[in-house]
Amino acid sequence: MVDATFKPRVFSGIQPSGNLHLGNYLGALKRFVDTQNEAEFETVYCMVDLHAITVWQDPAQLAHNTRELAAGFIAAGIDPAKSILINQSQVPEHAQLAWIFNCVARMGWMGRMTQWKDKAGKNAEAASLGLLAYPSLMAADILIYHATHVPVGEDQKQHIELTRDIAAKFNHDYGVDFFPLAEPVIEGAATRVMSLRDGTKKMSKSDPSDASRINMTDDADTIAKTQAIQELIDRLSERAACALEDVVDHWQTTQQPMDATAIAAALNLGGENPTARARDLLKTLEKKFLVEQCGERRPETGSKGGKPSKLYRPTETVLTFYSRYKM
Repeated sequence: MVDATFKPRVFSGIQPSGNLHLGNYLGALKRFVDTQNEAEFETVYCMVDLHAITVWQDPAQLAHNTRELAAGFIAAGIDPAKSILINQSQVPEHAQLAWIFNCVARMGWMGRMTQWKDKAGKNAEAASLGLLAYPSLMAADILIYHATHVPVGEDQKQHIELTRDIAAKFNHDYGVDFFPLAEPVIEGAATRVMSLRDGTKKMSKSDPSDASRINMTDDADTIAKTQAIQELIDRLSERAACALEDVVDHWQTTQQPMDATAIAAALNLGGENPTARARDLLKTLEKKFLVEQCGERRPETGSKGGKPSKLYRPTETVLTFYSRYKM
């Protein structure tokens, strides 16, 4: 085996799933720009759209998000004169090398990946094969350019270790020193920016609520609105916040109030007496002047019980809030 000397080269990528946010900027894009401006490294950055399709994507939206992500890279300071900026699916060698690595890697290696376990969960039999083989494609992304350093978040470090295992096995199997053993680069402030709604989770592009993040496209007014939404949510439990959303959505859709039975069903409240638990949530919202009682719904003829159920509608204040600062 001949020893190889590899030129210092950085590779990293971001999925074009939309909604670039503050966490992407502080944890990735800003660091990409800093590295680009260092003479020590060549830099290659990528919109990894093949990774995005491990879950279903609307083709037109994915194409739009990829262009938007490219604009985000450039707006953040990535200079095409200094860095290579590529769209993964437009370079077929990524997928070709991924297949070779599928034949090098072992099933046991893939099955041990924490992200596979987290995302597939107990329903692994129904999960996409692409989700399981995701790390082979990631290894191909890195090694096709003989990258020696990979800036990643802590949650991707295990995948870089697997990339090293794949490179080492390929080199050993074929008696070459062809692929470098890439090093993960995890450093700097704000490598993990947490969700504004749940401090135990990372800020995420995929979170359905814009209130969970500050998007890179947000202006000052939008950021202020996000803060106002967060202040409301901070005053409520998660269940009560969901109940409020359901009452508002139901009212805006049907112009009809909602009762505890419907809330219990909407929130999937299990256990004993879910309707009583829903009523407690509604009482919490009533005390905070977010909903108001507006009558009673009489039980249907022949139904058990016989007690009327209170009806609730959102107050005008909260309707105004929702219309201005949609969650």
